[in-house]
Amino acid sequence: MAKKNLSEMSFLDHLEELRWLLVRSTIAIIVMACVVYSFSDYIFDAIMFGPTNPNFITYRFFCDASHYLGFADSICITELPFVIQNTSMEGQVNVFVWTCITAGFILAFPFILWELWKFISPALYEKEKQNAKLFIFTASILFFLGVLFGYFVIVPMSINFVATFQISAVVKNEFNLDSYIGMIKTSVIASGLFFELPILIYFLTKLGLVTPDFLRTYRKYAVVIVLIIAAIVTPPDVVSQITVAIPMLLIYEASIFISVFVVKKEKQNEQLSN
Repeated sequence: MAKKNLSEMSFLDHLEELRWLLVRSTIAIIVMACVVYSFSDYIFDAIMFGPTNPNFITYRFFCDASHYLGFADSICITELPFVIQNTSMEGQVNVFVWTCITAGFILAFPFILWELWKFISPALYEKEKQNAKLFIFTASILFFLGVLFGYFVIVPMSINFVATFQISAVVKNEFNLDSYIGMIKTSVIASGLFFELPILIYFLTKLGLVTPDFLRTYRKYAVVIVLIIAAIVTPPDVVSQITVAIPMLLIYEASIFISVFVVKKEKQNEQLSN
């Protein structure tokens, strides 16, 4: 049966399309999760627990930067005084399953974007439909960059902060396995989705829900929020906070540029149509 045009689709037809989008995306995530299962030993030993090692690449980078900037060993990390423990019978099983699913979601993200594009494309102009490959490629790259930023920057800084913070020498840090893995998954996924901000702004601007003036007006609030986030997830040193804040601010500025571009394009199309 031929696929209906947007004008011919009822509300139930849209729901049916959405249902199949979710079904296909779920299947893709499960397939990728099974692939991740094949490499589970490496995933956990080298990736998930990599930031617990003082020789992790991020810690070495900051130590080298500390020496280069003349701060001696002030940013060097020689130890992370904590242990990770499992306190529930099914804890390791749950962590294993949900970590595979999370990794499956990350790997299947380009396919999910493709499904999302097919769902929204009937509402787009013909020229915009031709940009499917560009949209999926750009959004996927931004997401993967965000994931890498979360893993190599946010996660190790957060671990270093909570591992070295003590209210008293009497208290020993013994982190729950689920809490540790949950922090990594949250940081990575949240960073990946945050890097999608330019894509989100693109569509919100086209819908008329966001304007460049709006983004510029609230820029100062965005800067404050970013600096607060950077201060929370990083140790109390300027280098770490700047490392976290700059990419996030650049993403916001890129979103303003994209909003300006969309508004200009819309005005040009209106002039041509008139």
